[in-house]
Amino acid sequence: MSFDGLFTRAIGEELSHLLRGGRINKIHQPFKNEIVLVIRAGGKNHKLLLSVHPSYARAQLTNESYENPHEPPMFCMLLRKHLEGYILEDIGQFGLERMLVLDVKGRNELGDLSSKQLIIEIMGRHSNIILVDKTRNMILDSIKHVSYAVNSYRAILPGQEYKLPPAQNKANPLEATEEDVLRKIDFNAGKIDRQLVEHFAGLSPLLAKEIVFEAGIANRQTLPKAFISRMKEMNSHHYEPSIMSHNGKESFYLFPLKHTVGEYQSYTTISEMLDRFYFGKAERDRVKQQGNDLERLITNERDKNRKKIDKLQKTLEDAQNAEEYQLFGELLTSNLYAVQKGMTSIEVINYYDENAGTVTIVLDPQKSPSDNAQRFFTKYQKAKTARKIVQEQIENANEEVLYFETLIQQMETASIKDIEEIRQELIEEGYIRDRQKNKSKKQLNAKPVLDQYVSSDGTEILVGKNNKQNDYLTNKAAARDEIWLHTKDIPGSHVVIRSKNPSNTTILEAANIASYFSKARSSSSVPVDYTQVRHVKKPNGAKPGFVIYDNQQTVYVTPDENLIIQLKK
Repeated sequence: MSFDGLFTRAIGEELSHLLRGGRINKIHQPFKNEIVLVIRAGGKNHKLLLSVHPSYARAQLTNESYENPHEPPMFCMLLRKHLEGYILEDIGQFGLERMLVLDVKGRNELGDLSSKQLIIEIMGRHSNIILVDKTRNMILDSIKHVSYAVNSYRAILPGQEYKLPPAQNKANPLEATEEDVLRKIDFNAGKIDRQLVEHFAGLSPLLAKEIVFEAGIANRQTLPKAFISRMKEMNSHHYEPSIMSHNGKESFYLFPLKHTVGEYQSYTTISEMLDRFYFGKAERDRVKQQGNDLERLITNERDKNRKKIDKLQKTLEDAQNAEEYQLFGELLTSNLYAVQKGMTSIEVINYYDENAGTVTIVLDPQKSPSDNAQRFFTKYQKAKTARKIVQEQIENANEEVLYFETLIQQMETASIKDIEEIRQELIEEGYIRDRQKNKSKKQLNAKPVLDQYVSSDGTEILVGKNNKQNDYLTNKAAARDEIWLHTKDIPGSHVVIRSKNPSNTTILEAANIASYFSKARSSSSVPVDYTQVRHVKKPNGAKPGFVIYDNQQTVYVTPDENLIIQLKK
């Protein structure tokens, strides 16, 4: 993983430089596995994110905004009791373990000086945040409880003595010499990168591969030099935080990794890089968990309507024979004298087409001649009626498919709040039974919260990320002369530029936002229409979020996630 011991050391140094001596003013727990500490240091507020998400565990400063629950969790309340108002004295690390220790000091409710430690262990699905009474080395609580039944080596429970994870007894790479590297590595055994990870603390497979790559042909001359050169940069905290992209996959580290053979983007600070790398990842993971049932329902409804359209198309094809049924009925009526009960078919002259000659009519031998004729007239009437009804049903089913395709696209970029609004919409449309009928009028009538962006020239841009937000933005929030955007013939968000005469730059940036929050977010040269809000109309009885518009112009843009992050308000 990228967040190895040396990376932890680097982020610890960055956080310590900015936060040491700061006061913890606020503590929030927006999600089950994440804590945000608001620390006042250096004349400004910093948001320190501590995450023990199974896939995205990390510690960093963040500029992201999080919506906190109405009722703070118990662990959050405990942290507030023990840490709010305390001074952050230091941020340290145990050896080169993936652990950070926040040493804090302040006065407790009795006015006595008290020292605490907030320890974050960044260890994948075993990650944890632990509050420890420093004087007694006793665990006060943790965000995850671990009993001896789960971990026989140590328990992480209130009242237990805090015990470090098992020591790995590896060499410190920052203190190693070329001779140390030579003593540890068996060049005849191969898999040099694995040997580096096995013998030196704090090295991830990612970093070990990079060192081997830098060594070229890894031998007794090149490998020690490449290793020591890289460790010197680490010792001097000389970093170039970078995100590497290759074949659609991203990785990050303290400097560009040349062995990944791809493009890379460098950042000023490690926290800035982490904010960019994890942008939306944890959110989408939470949405996927909470909206899994919703996504399954939407997909099933879409597929059900697609199958319905296929069946209706076959019915429509049968209905195209209406005129033929009428013809057979009339020809049989004209030739009743020649038809006898028990006949299976009859060949008659087609009086209605001079060039057709004769036609063969299949008969029901159990029916009389007149009943056979009436049978075709009945089929004719049914087919004629069915043709009109089936055509309407196909149009309705196509509208349903488009509606659910739009919802599927909205689920891809939805936040937790967006998911709840989509769920409420499906309840209102009758697709889901309302299980919470005791919701207050305030909750039901709550005004949708729109995503806000600011263009390069300072113009505000609003975005609706689901149908409730789209309807509110287009029909209520936007002024008639403001500019409205939407991807051309592609499910996506409604976007409004809060200006009557926006610059070309703002139009292109807003179009980029519209393309990013659409089904075409992974495409290039996406067509985006824009027009004044006055030219956008919602037909009577239309599905939520559906509009028609005219007087539009079209621009072509390629979605750029970096631009979206830069413009986010």
